[in-house]
Amino acid sequence: MSTLFKKLVKGIGIFVGLFLALLLFTYLFFLIGWRTESKENMQLLGVEAPLLSSGGIQFRDLNKNGKVDPYEDKRVPLENRVEDLVSQMNIEEKAGLLSAHFLAMEEDGSLLEIPTLSDPFSFLTESTSGTILNKKMSHVQNLGGTSALAYATWNNNLQKFAERTRLGIPITLISDPRHGTMAMPGASAQAKWISVWPSQLGLGAIGDTVLVREFADIARQEYLAIGIRLAQHPMADIATDPRWARVNGTFGEDAHLSAALTKAYILGFQGDSLGTNSVACQTKHFAGGGPQEDGWDAHFESGKGQVYPGDNFDYHLIPFTNGALAANTAQIMPYYGIPKGQVKEEVGFAFSREMIQELLRDSLKFDGVVATDWGIISDMAVKNASAWGAEHLTEKERVKKVLDAGCDVFGGEYATQYIIDLVESGEVSGERIDVSVKRVLRDKFRLGLFDNPYVDLEKVDIVGNPIFMEKGKEAQRRSLVLLKNEKGMLPLSSDNRIYLEGMTQEGLSKKFHQIVDDMDDADVIIQKLETPSSPPEGGSLLERLIPQGRLDFPEDEKNKILVRTRSKPTITVLTIQRPPVIPDINAASKAVIADFECQDEIILELIFGKFNPTGKLPIEIPSSMEAVENQKEDLPYDSKNPLYPFGHGLTYSK
Repeated sequence: MSTLFKKLVKGIGIFVGLFLALLLFTYLFFLIGWRTESKENMQLLGVEAPLLSSGGIQFRDLNKNGKVDPYEDKRVPLENRVEDLVSQMNIEEKAGLLSAHFLAMEEDGSLLEIPTLSDPFSFLTESTSGTILNKKMSHVQNLGGTSALAYATWNNNLQKFAERTRLGIPITLISDPRHGTMAMPGASAQAKWISVWPSQLGLGAIGDTVLVREFADIARQEYLAIGIRLAQHPMADIATDPRWARVNGTFGEDAHLSAALTKAYILGFQGDSLGTNSVACQTKHFAGGGPQEDGWDAHFESGKGQVYPGDNFDYHLIPFTNGALAANTAQIMPYYGIPKGQVKEEVGFAFSREMIQELLRDSLKFDGVVATDWGIISDMAVKNASAWGAEHLTEKERVKKVLDAGCDVFGGEYATQYIIDLVESGEVSGERIDVSVKRVLRDKFRLGLFDNPYVDLEKVDIVGNPIFMEKGKEAQRRSLVLLKNEKGMLPLSSDNRIYLEGMTQEGLSKKFHQIVDDMDDADVIIQKLETPSSPPEGGSLLERLIPQGRLDFPEDEKNKILVRTRSKPTITVLTIQRPPVIPDINAASKAVIADFECQDEIILELIFGKFNPTGKLPIEIPSSMEAVENQKEDLPYDSKNPLYPFGHGLTYSK
């Protein structure tokens, strides 16, 4: 071994040792800080709410004053309950009600006070006591959970903890979509112990309002069982630019289809009116996040502009006016971007009084909760604040501007102290804060959280039960779109030996004995491809993780795919988060299937003819990047000579 090599090894060892020491020091620093904070916070904790009887009914004495107050009495009219509670709240409690954030949990559903190395995310959030006792927040989200039982246990532990605060205001658990096979950082979670369905774009490929409402009703039952009462979905946006990272979270690029499915979705979650068996919907992203300038996502500075070269702003409102508002969505979330050319003051939607107060509230008559998208005030570890048009303002000034615009809740923010300071300085009136507080409380009361926020741990087995799982599989089958079937190649006969590329054989080989390990032994290749991505260089961690940019494969990668595709008869499965540009791959393939994040076994069932394909494309598949770049961001189905047009979908001949 050379001296130089020995020095190199020694240097690497020293570097690794220093890095591990730094990690340990950081962990100990957080550990000591959290322990100290936790001990101080716990001094604020009161006793559990006693049970009181009135008229033969039991009530929780949430403020522990020995009597049943109007806000504690479910027999009292809604507005009276709201007014009574608001009259008892101090400014700290009101400010806490207007912020929402992530909250970590232990694997068994216990409350987390000390960050754990098993969950690095816990270092980025406040402790439970810091969130609920110190900041007095009552809207939290956690996209994890090791099981339905652990999640439900966490809910009950949180509610018991909140019950011991001064007024006993219950927690509202929030969730982004969590019923799909894939996750997008910051936008959705992967289904692990809950029923599995196609993406929202897959529901658009089915185009059936009855099925969408059935999905939403099943998801509602599963959410209720574990304590989730606020769904940060559906997306009513229209995918008019195929480069946008969030295409798979929409119903597609047709506004009228999106409106019909959005309405069905909300009715499935909420019912005809918000009640104790509802999950409230926070429909997003007003006033339509699809027309992103050059397709870049508005989380980041590269995509802070939304543009309307086709003068088509009103088209993007249709899923809100005819969908979300028609179904009485409880809440609405604006997007990050600046609607260029649509407002006098070009700022992001949540900062814009013209968009929120004048358009959404005054013109469209929406008086429910408006909650900002997450992270528009303060920088986060994974991205800078998406304060587009308000970058020059201080964090406190941004909070004031959002309140002045007509918004109520700050997503992904610990904005409580800013709200308190603004009221105490007279920059924002107490009356203005009360308007938002009352909106938030109405939803909590309607959902029945003040009467019983707990879930029955013996009933969590409804989550992911066989009936729901089979319904999800049926939807996956209906979502698949057969794009190409040269000379009737599909369905394959059962004696065809297949080689899988891009699919996990684990669990499939027992059901499909035709799978072989060596491509040379196969009669047919089945390759599963995801849409390429080329995020901007030099961006934040989150920006690099989110799929965006070009839709075509780099030349060297495309050539490898083409060599394989041309070597034997090949069936190409396109997993569509965004529509790919694949004219050469399409031409070389004998059959092509559009997959909207379905399980592999469902795709193979289609290939071997276990069911007939019925899905229709809810978006175009463009023919070239030139066509993509020449289309207008706000117009639907306008790329030149698409490879597959909107609504395309084949079926097997009878």
